[in-house]
Amino acid sequence: MTAAPTGPLDGVRVLELGNFIAGPFAGQLLGDFGADVVKVEAPGDGDPMRRWGVTRDGASLWWPTIARNKRSIVLDLRQDQARRVVARLAEQCDAVVENFRPGTLERWGLGYAELSARNPKLVVTHISGFGQTGPLAGQAGFGSVGEAMGGIRFTTGSPDRPPSRAGISLGDALAAAFGVMGTLSAVIRAQRTGRGQEVDVAIYEAVAALMESTMADYALGGVVRSRTGSVLPGVAPSNVYPAADGAEVVIAANADTVFRRLCGAMGRPELATDPRFAEHNARGEAMDVLDAEVAAWTKTLPCEALLATLDEHGVPAGRIFTAPDMLTDPQYLARDMIRRVTTAQGWELPMTGIVPRFTETPGSIRHVGPELGEHTDEVLTELLGFGESQLADLHASGVTGR
Repeated sequence: MTAAPTGPLDGVRVLELGNFIAGPFAGQLLGDFGADVVKVEAPGDGDPMRRWGVTRDGASLWWPTIARNKRSIVLDLRQDQARRVVARLAEQCDAVVENFRPGTLERWGLGYAELSARNPKLVVTHISGFGQTGPLAGQAGFGSVGEAMGGIRFTTGSPDRPPSRAGISLGDALAAAFGVMGTLSAVIRAQRTGRGQEVDVAIYEAVAALMESTMADYALGGVVRSRTGSVLPGVAPSNVYPAADGAEVVIAANADTVFRRLCGAMGRPELATDPRFAEHNARGEAMDVLDAEVAAWTKTLPCEALLATLDEHGVPAGRIFTAPDMLTDPQYLARDMIRRVTTAQGWELPMTGIVPRFTETPGSIRHVGPELGEHTDEVLTELLGFGESQLADLHASGVTGR
């Protein structure tokens, strides 16, 4: 048996259907908050995330995190018998989260109309590239395409180079986060009214929702916001600056009062009254000159001394972190953001903690990503009351991949 859920969603049950990142990351977040997440996987290899990313001995180092707190069951959804089992499981759930191509569940007889007829309070959250409607709804849509059409690729990177990737699966993660918000909002309403609903998340829309005023900038200002590298045009000093030991530090001192404090830290109080730098707009116009002044100072100090000086003067700053920095940083450690867990292979694997933190009902990491089908018998017995003979029949028919 798995450890009992804890967290604000203790008592909420979610059925996760789908593979890769967007749907499973939504399931991870819900599980972190205490939901009982039952993940349905296909026989054979299961979710491809089991083999994605950096691997060790053929096992993904990503899987233990993105599948943590979930119970894995195997059902071959190509078979009618398996689909009937899923429909019965949905009756025992508060929500279904899926990220198949639109129309897939309907073809299987598992659409919202069929599932809600059996469970009126059920919330079904769809996460797809382009949403459930519109001319592109039926097309396959991965996170990278959503990032492109959502606008963030065009604004990421250096102006003299093609659009860049952020370095993580940003579109999928944003869609998952919006999927969680939508799921929980709909579940709260269902608890109040007795009626569930569908939640429709498109990856490109999740990205577009973060694009600030870019549409208005163009429509009313004639400005197409583009790539600016490490700076925000017209805002200075706010950039990445070198330290003497090769580290890189972000300094955000663009506000007038903060800039004056930076000048004090630099031992250059005269810069605060220099007409080129004395007020916000002037500093924006003289960004290159000002950045050169700041960089000439920062590279005289090693990183820790630089950060200590900036902190002493009340100037917001932070070192550019890599994974080794995160694993040893006192702030990360103090807030329990590095959790070390033991995998089935016996590896001590670090992963991020629970975000956000809850004071009264903290979430938990009850177990890492499960083995394929590890909880099939447990879930079918617990939720559907299957006995040994029924389980044996399912296994014999190949529905559970055995």
